[in-house]
Amino acid sequence: MAEGRAPRSAVAHLAPDFPDRPGGAVRLREVAFPAQIELRLDDEEAGSFGPRAGRLLRCDIPARGHVTGVGDPCVLWLGPGRYLVMDRPGSAHGLLTGLEDALGADGGGIRGSAVDVSAARTVLDLSGPSARAVLAHGCPLDLHPSRFGPGRCAQTVLAQAQVVLHQTGATDYRILVRASYADYLARWFLDAMTEYV
Repeated sequence: MAEGRAPRSAVAHLAPDFPDRPGGAVRLREVAFPAQIELRLDDEEAGSFGPRAGRLLRCDIPARGHVTGVGDPCVLWLGPGRYLVMDRPGSAHGLLTGLEDALGADGGGIRGSAVDVSAARTVLDLSGPSARAVLAHGCPLDLHPSRFGPGRCAQTVLAQAQVVLHQTGATDYRILVRASYADYLARWFLDAMTEYV
């Protein structure tokens, strides 16, 4: 990348086509370059890590299938001993350093690791009254509010692409997809949303 040139996201070229009208039935936008740190913890020590990282994270380590934290940062459960810590753009270095310090705090380290994976996934926000209907076109999860609601997350398949799906509000979803599949998934969304825009 040439010096002085701003980085370009994986779906920036499609952004003008994203329906993002306030009050619309469905809206799509990219969350560009959020910090993403993958945290791996020994299952037995996950409970003691939360208090060590409390000042940094301002939330606990989540239970299976859940998300803790409101806004930035937040922590998503990805699997046994696997978590994704997300924060605002530009904060990856400080977040990584803080998590590494918490892992080794007070010389009594916790078995685990923290790795910056910010470039690995593109983040899309889908919202509006028809957002769940759009997702249902390509996602096998039961997204009924009684089964999957705000504060929940899951690794799943959406339109044959592996994603992390995080419900952030009653009609708001965050979709994390590998950067190499981002263009494909964004185009799928544009097609799936046609009847709702």
